[in-house]
Amino acid sequence: MEPKGHILVVDDEPSMRTALSILLRRKGYHVSQAGSGREALEIVRHGHCDMVLTDLKMEGVDGMELLRQVKAISPHTEVLIFTAYGTVASAVEAMKLGAYDYIGKPFDEEELLLKVARALERKALVREVQELKAELKGHRGAQEIIAKSEAMREVLAKVAQVAPTEATVLIEGESGTGKELIARAIHWASPRRNQPFIPINCSTLPETLLESELFGYEKGAFTGAERGRKGLFEAAHQGTLFLDEIGDMPSSLQGKLLRVLQEGEVRRLGSTKPIRVQVRILAATNQKIEHLVAHGVFREDLFYRLNVVRIPIPPLRSRVDDIIPLAHHFLEIYRKKTKKEIKGFSQEAVQALLNHPWPGNVRELENAVERGVILARSLYITPQDLSLGLPPYSGIVPGDSMTLKELQRRHILSVLQQHGGNQAKAARELGIGRNTLWRRLKQYGLLP
Repeated sequence: MEPKGHILVVDDEPSMRTALSILLRRKGYHVSQAGSGREALEIVRHGHCDMVLTDLKMEGVDGMELLRQVKAISPHTEVLIFTAYGTVASAVEAMKLGAYDYIGKPFDEEELLLKVARALERKALVREVQELKAELKGHRGAQEIIAKSEAMREVLAKVAQVAPTEATVLIEGESGTGKELIARAIHWASPRRNQPFIPINCSTLPETLLESELFGYEKGAFTGAERGRKGLFEAAHQGTLFLDEIGDMPSSLQGKLLRVLQEGEVRRLGSTKPIRVQVRILAATNQKIEHLVAHGVFREDLFYRLNVVRIPIPPLRSRVDDIIPLAHHFLEIYRKKTKKEIKGFSQEAVQALLNHPWPGNVRELENAVERGVILARSLYITPQDLSLGLPPYSGIVPGDSMTLKELQRRHILSVLQQHGGNQAKAARELGIGRNTLWRRLKQYGLLP
């Protein structure tokens, strides 16, 4: 059996080194030993090592210095520090320097093995994300995939796994989370990368127009059809068709989509002749499809066809580590567009960005940064430039206790009020689609 990973055990006590090595080898790991920090550095410099398991207190090069130098030589090698002399301060310092974790002696064997397994899983995750980004390098929009948070790294790792396959993928996430960007990443990292990627939003077109767009039509199929036209399935032949907001697809078209998935052929409107197509389907939704199935709005058999691999994209509010990197990414874009000399965000603006609930997710963040760049009067964007605060009418005062859903509701209503009830302008300000805004207002009981 191939070893699960190469672990270097570093301790100046031979008995501890031996005991740890035996434990790890029994679990299938390849293990090397070093009796000092200096010896460990020689091993790291001259050979591949997935993880270093080191004591903190050693003569000469101690565990903390070893951590610093290992990260300088091999940044992606995970380091786990153990010690009988640990303090909170030393643990914090170790984590700041890049240690995966810090464990005190004597330690529980199961706890140690769990930490080792998780550290190596993280290393594999980081490697998959790096490989995916290398695959996507040079593609338009690929650089916009910011994955500092663990949640987004897991998303990209799944993208890397599914991209080389032919599997149908269902991408779930709130409006503005970047579902189409993930779909494009899957396409660009797939064997179909040199073939068409064709997106269509199922919620923006009337039923009859959506049907003709997807399946095409023959001359005379309906009034105004003066000549035949290929549908998007034919146009995407050998490539990828991305069906955005699939949950809004009319039930009459769901059956036709199911037939395409099952039989690999389409029939244009006005024709009985089947046309073979070889298309990979990626679908996305901001709704819970299971709920639509339960209410008879979405076909169960189509759901199972689409739900071969599911990739949920977390909302921005649950991946706080991505907010500031994304903000700086958008700042760079709009600084170049406006040719304004802006160095960054004030400390107060950074705090405002981190505290905002982002109901419109990444799209709303991009809009806020663009607004901040345009309105900034100094070298640093301020909270006033971002205009993230709710107006007084919302009733929010310090100490208010409310759910996130209620906070989002108030924010949406305040923006709508600012624009005099104009839904198109409010949706643009919030960074969400008009249909999403319409659904939210209907949920709030403000529409019939």
